Amino acid sequence: MSYAVSAALQTAVFDALSADAALAAEVGASVYDAVPAGSVPDIYVQLGSETVRDASDGSGGGAAHTLNVSVITTLPGFARAKRAAAAISDVLHNADLDLVRGRLVSLRFDRATARRIDAASARQIDLRFRARVQDD
Repeated sequence: MSYAVSAALQTAVFDALSADAALAAEVGASVYDAVPAGSVPDIYVQLGSETVRDASDGSGGGAAHTLNVSVITTLPGFARAKRAAAAISDVLHNADLDLVRGRLVSLRFDRATARRIDAASARQIDLRFRARVQDD
């Protein structure tokens, strides 16, 4: 098992989301690895937590990543957040991302949760994806 491909996977996911026109139509350039200090936009995307487990096999070292991407908004209702979440899913599900280290074997949507946060003044949609990588 190797955690060595994690940074390469995160970079590829961030780059793919940042370059997508449909997602940009909903959130502009507001795709963050870490939310900047100070005021934040009314709607943004944040790369979230990640869990990794060994997925090595006879062909070599590998890992299974469970990664989260969130849409967070203070806009009323869920409609725009759901459009942004759909764009994220379109970009990442079955994506063929190039990694600077290792190889992406698969990337698939697993599940999503939509909820109200901050005493119902904001909304958050958490999307979970499963990635299988090989460290060539």
